[in-house]
Amino acid sequence: MYEDVITFIRSLFPGRDFIPLHEPRFIGKEKEYVNAAIDSTFVSSVGEFVNQFEEKICQYTGAKHAIATVNGTAALHMALHVSGVQAGDEVITQPLSFVATANAISYCNANPIFLDIDQDTLGLSPDALKLFLENETRQESGVCINKKSGKPIKACVPMHTFGHPCRIEKIAELCKLHNLVLVEDSAESLGSTYKGKHTGTIGDLGIYSFNGNKTITCGGGGIIVTNDKDLAQACKHLTTTAKIPHPYEYEHHQVGYNFRLPNLNAALACAQMENLDLFIENKRKLADSYRKFFESRDDIAFVSEPDHCRSNYWLNAIILSDKATRDSFLEQSNESGVMTRPAWKLLSQLPMYADCQTDGIKNALNLGERIINNTSSVRL
Repeated sequence: MYEDVITFIRSLFPGRDFIPLHEPRFIGKEKEYVNAAIDSTFVSSVGEFVNQFEEKICQYTGAKHAIATVNGTAALHMALHVSGVQAGDEVITQPLSFVATANAISYCNANPIFLDIDQDTLGLSPDALKLFLENETRQESGVCINKKSGKPIKACVPMHTFGHPCRIEKIAELCKLHNLVLVEDSAESLGSTYKGKHTGTIGDLGIYSFNGNKTITCGGGGIIVTNDKDLAQACKHLTTTAKIPHPYEYEHHQVGYNFRLPNLNAALACAQMENLDLFIENKRKLADSYRKFFESRDDIAFVSEPDHCRSNYWLNAIILSDKATRDSFLEQSNESGVMTRPAWKLLSQLPMYADCQTDGIKNALNLGERIINNTSSVRL
């Protein structure tokens, strides 16, 4: 049934018996920089490559401050922590996301609230957010209170799904109006922009991931970006075990976290940054090929970048007619050696989050079981 699609994908990645979903590319100075880090003997969380990586991210995104972490989940956890999210608080997010989004909220002993997504961006819907905030919350002394639970809602965490920016500008306006800290989960969207601004830099804080399957990778790795100096200092201090600077004494005055990125990983990240623009242009050309191919089919819709956006097309997503059709496509493509994957199971359907409040999440329920991600690696 989908032989033509599988044949087309194979034509994009010729000479491969097995085509992964998204494999890393090391075509630059990765080995040179990692060897330099080894030669320096600074291989842990102190070293020049960590500083260089943070500077490169600031230069690339336009953020004033960047704090490198061991992974994107740790980055999101810390961003929420310094935002004042505490035990018993609530945080608004979307149900269509990787589990780390909700887990980071849980690490703060807070509870997620899942609101619906837009059909075109696949990210948090500002219309759903507006409706919820106007009808289901009230303000008490500058704090947003959930009428149903009586608990404070401290933050909002939209996610830029598959690298496509959500309507973050409108979300930012609503968060400001209702006294919510805006933390952008930009784990998948390094290099994506909304009205010329990089995702991750529009909210109070943003985070990126550099896991092995991301557009660029350092094996793991994450980073927090912000334009707020105080938040940046708090993130750096707490991710380095809250150690008070001293030539030799070990003094810690808060419960801190060992979340800093090792210099070895940062060396790899610095080399990857040098090819980031090349990778994104390559991936955008791949997306254009997919888009043109699927235009000829009326049973499959290709997910294109939203209006006013420039997407990195981390993953090339398509939407099929129903779950049965999706499952058939997944089975046929994977049996043929072409790795495709469904979207994540909705977070609100996972057992640990099944009792969390939602707004009905109509779009998420409809789309979540019809999405497929096609192979999206940078082509050599």
